[in-house]
Amino acid sequence: MRLAALLAAAAVALAAPGFAKDAPPTERDPIEQARSVKLANELRCLVCQNQSIAESNAELAVDLRRQIDEQIGAGKSDREIVDFMVARYGDFVLYRPPLKATTLLLWGGPLLLLAIGTLVGWRVLRGRQAKTDERPLTDEERGEAERLLAAARANREGA
Repeated sequence: MRLAALLAAAAVALAAPGFAKDAPPTERDPIEQARSVKLANELRCLVCQNQSIAESNAELAVDLRRQIDEQIGAGKSDREIVDFMVARYGDFVLYRPPLKATTLLLWGGPLLLLAIGTLVGWRVLRGRQAKTDERPLTDEERGEAERLLAAARANREGA
């Protein structure tokens, strides 16, 4: 019985190399996988917006990763894949969108916000300084303040 099992195993082992060429690969090509990861890290998840499609688990990100894999399998270049994504989803899908009229706000927005914040801060500080530059009280105002203080003291002592 053991001898028959051993012979059967040997026959399968000897015949296996002939069948190996027909077997589908179990893992992807490491170069294609590296390209897929690189491209997925360069593209923004349109659902999450602060994650790449490589980091996101959103359904759209999974679909985009699948599209990248399909296009790599079809022999497309990285540039062709990125161009396809931009044509389909717009420049916002890129973490580094090109500088052009439609993306000017994306590039200049942070500088614009910094300038507005600086201007607002400067005006607030200037307004505070103007409030601290108080003028001295007039004789009439001083007399009114003394009268109010005297009335407050009398109320405390009487209570």
